[in-house]
Amino acid sequence: MTVVSLESLTFGLGHLVRAADALGERLTLLTCDRSYYAYELERLPADALDVVETDTFDVDGVAELLGRMPGLRGLISSTDTWTTVGAALTERLGLPGLDPAVLRLTRDKAAVRGRLHEAGLTRGRAVEAPAAELAQVLPKEVGLPAVLKDTAGTGSQNVWLVRDEAELAAALREAAGRELKGRLFAEPYFSGPVYSAETLTWAGRTRLLGVSSRLMSPEPRFREEVTAFPVAFPEARRAGLERWLGEVLAAIGYTDRFAHVEFVLTAGGPEVVEVNPRIGGALVGEGMCRALGANVYEALVEAALGRRPRLMDADLPGGPAVAFVLGYPAAPGVFTGVAGLERLADMPGSPAWYPVRSVGDRVEHLADSRGYAGIVYAEAETAELATHRAVAAANALTVLTEPVPVRDAGGGASGG
Repeated sequence: MTVVSLESLTFGLGHLVRAADALGERLTLLTCDRSYYAYELERLPADALDVVETDTFDVDGVAELLGRMPGLRGLISSTDTWTTVGAALTERLGLPGLDPAVLRLTRDKAAVRGRLHEAGLTRGRAVEAPAAELAQVLPKEVGLPAVLKDTAGTGSQNVWLVRDEAELAAALREAAGRELKGRLFAEPYFSGPVYSAETLTWAGRTRLLGVSSRLMSPEPRFREEVTAFPVAFPEARRAGLERWLGEVLAAIGYTDRFAHVEFVLTAGGPEVVEVNPRIGGALVGEGMCRALGANVYEALVEAALGRRPRLMDADLPGGPAVAFVLGYPAAPGVFTGVAGLERLADMPGSPAWYPVRSVGDRVEHLADSRGYAGIVYAEAETAELATHRAVAAANALTVLTEPVPVRDAGGGASGG
């Protein structure tokens, strides 16, 4: 009996293996490069799962491989990059899965914004036009400040805040030189703190498992820096958010599975930034398991098998609140290590460093989440106290880079 994960998030593979085992399933990871999961694989027994390296963007090739796999019962696709590939595979192989059209919709941020605007769930609508026309259309249709972004972007890449016409012109010039995963569009900029709701939906009912805080870099960048879970909203506010999130997901036809819904809590109420059909990235999944006192990845496997996840109804025992800080170097270059790791042992909150980069990797992009080399994690009784501890621990560390050697400056693999 086999459940296949089509790639995975950087962290959480160990929880996924244990979840499959608890449900009597064998996990197989399909990946184009197993080194992406080095941290997790090094901490698992060699026979804990099967790892198959293949071109995971090749739908035909993966379908053929899966068709030869004995006892295949479900497919998990938990990353933005492979969402549409996973949707195509579940449809082709007749495996349990959300309507592929809904998954494709979630990967089109402009279409999601349009659907929510039609449903009266956002004050702003998306505007698409050729780049040459956006300079004229955007101020009239959206107003300033506004956001230009890629309809299929991830990790805060290819996102521009434009507060005046000069910034708009500069952003359009920069966007013209970028390779987008989707199309360029514009939407209103909603001012206020950013959060991410971690939800589980089944048969159209949504349970809010908790809300993560999202502390961002100063404007005009959208670099993610600090996350904590769970935010302690008053119960009335939390219940209102759960109802609103259920309406948002219903409006786009999202009837089942985890979602990671980024939103801004504006003076006029919550406004969606984007809807991601997965558990949150970085250490959100790890934090959920610890803070809720349950392996939430069991629900991921159950959903892939077409079963109602027990997490929908579980009385969760709870655990420590968690927080983590993304560790960015001060300058781009070749990653050479982290100074100060020995100090974590004497700091409160059981802080730990979760590496993302290996020594020798190139770090080229510091304006978005492609630039962090690892994550500092800490715990406490509340998300606020966990944030203080994680930030204090991160402040004791220095992510080190050296300039790229002149002979390599014109080539080499991207650090993103």
